[in-house]
Amino acid sequence: MRFENRADAGRRLARCLEYLRGTRAVVLGVPRGGVPVAFEVARCLGVPLDVVVVRKLRVPWQPELGFGAIGEHGVRALDADVLRESGLSRAEQETVEQAERAELQRRAVRCRARFAPASLEESTAVVVDDGLATGAAVEAACRVARARGAVRVVLAVPVAPERALPHLRTVADQIVCLQALRHVGSLGAWYRDFPRVTDEEVAALLSEAGRSAPAPRMPAAPERPSPGREVEVPAGRARLAARLTLPTYARAVVTFAQGSGSSGHGPGDQCVADALQRAGLGTLLLDLLTEDEARNRHNVFDILLLARRLDAAARWLRRETALPVSYLGASTGAGAALEAAASDDDIRAVVSRGGRPDLASPAALARVRAPTLFVVGGLDTRVLSLNRLAADWMHCDHRVAVVPDATHHFTEPGALEAVAELARDWFTAHLVRPYAQAPPLKPV
Repeated sequence: MRFENRADAGRRLARCLEYLRGTRAVVLGVPRGGVPVAFEVARCLGVPLDVVVVRKLRVPWQPELGFGAIGEHGVRALDADVLRESGLSRAEQETVEQAERAELQRRAVRCRARFAPASLEESTAVVVDDGLATGAAVEAACRVARARGAVRVVLAVPVAPERALPHLRTVADQIVCLQALRHVGSLGAWYRDFPRVTDEEVAALLSEAGRSAPAPRMPAAPERPSPGREVEVPAGRARLAARLTLPTYARAVVTFAQGSGSSGHGPGDQCVADALQRAGLGTLLLDLLTEDEARNRHNVFDILLLARRLDAAARWLRRETALPVSYLGASTGAGAALEAAASDDDIRAVVSRGGRPDLASPAALARVRAPTLFVVGGLDTRVLSLNRLAADWMHCDHRVAVVPDATHHFTEPGALEAVAELARDWFTAHLVRPYAQAPPLKPV
C-alpha cells in the first residue's frame, strides 16, 4: 500500500478511528511531517488539533541513527540497543541532549506564541506521525500526552517497523498502524508525494484547524444500541438463528460465534456487542447449532462443522451488507472462528473471548492471516495455558491479553468492560486489510 500524500494517509487513519467521533478526543501531530496527517484525522473526526513538540537525539557521527528523543514536560525516551551498539558515552549523550533541549524550547515557544496548547484533561490523546523509523519520537510524544493529563493515548501512524510496535504498546493504550513492515526503509518510499514540511505550513494548518474547530461541548451520552433484527442465516440445509445489528454508517460486521446452540448468547456477548456497536461496528450474534443439534454434546465440539457454518455466515453477511467481516468466538466458537479464518483471507480480524482456540488444528492455526487477539481471565489458568499453546502455532499478528483477577466467564466487576474495550480496540485497529495480505509493491 502506498499513500498519495500525507493527507491521504490521514484520511485512511481517520476511518479506523471513527469510534472517537463525538468523544473528548484531541489529535496531536508530531511536527513537522506528522501535522498534515494529523490535520486530516482531526478534520474527518471533527475534533481539535494540537501539536506535541519532540526532538530526536541523534548519534553525532551518524545523524541518521537516533538513540532516543525528548519532549516537553522533561520527557526523555532512550533506545538502550542503539546506545549500547554506538558506544556513546554519558557525557556525549548529555551534550546532544542539551543542544536538542534548547531547540525544543525554541520551537515550543514559537508554536505556543500563536497557539495555546489544547487541554488534554480527561481526554483521549491521538498521537499522529507520518511514519516511524525507530519509534523513539512517538514514544516521547505519548509520554508528553500523559504528562498533559490525557486519560487514554492512541498512537496512529500510516507505516511502522514491526519490531517497534511491541515496545510502543507499553506507552500507548492502542496502536493503529495501517502497514506494519519488517523493513520500512525510507518513509518517502511509501508516499507518491512526500515533500518537506516547513514551520510555516505547520502554523497554517494549526490556524485553519483552529478556525474550523467545533465549539466546546459536554460529551454526548452514549447512543443506545439498536435492538437489531432477528434473521435466519442459511448454512447448507440448516437455518441458523441470529440477531443482526447495523449502526448507521457501519464500517464492518463482527460475527459472534457460539457453539452451544440456540440462545447461547448471554450478558457477556451483549456487553461486548454494545461496545462494538457504539464504535460503529455491526454485530451478528449467531448460534452455530440449531436447538436439536445442540442436544447432542458431540456437535458442540465438532469444530469442522462449526467452522463450515461460520464460513457460510461470512459469505451471507458479505452478500447482505457488502461490509468487511471479522469473527469473535467464545468457548468452542473460538476454535471454529480460527479454523474458518484459516481458509478465508478476507476475514479482517479474530478475537477469542475466554475461548478454546486450541481446538482448531495446528495446521489451521499456522495458516490464519487475520490479526488475532486472545482474551483470557488471569485466574482461568488452564484456559490461559491452552490459549498460549494455540498462539505458539500462529505466524500472523497475534497477542494474548490477560484480564487480571478474572475467571473464565469474566463475571468480576469491570472484567467484561475490560474485555469489551480490548475487543473494540483490536477490531477498529484492523479494519484496514493487513499489509501481509496485500499484493507486494516495490517502493520507487
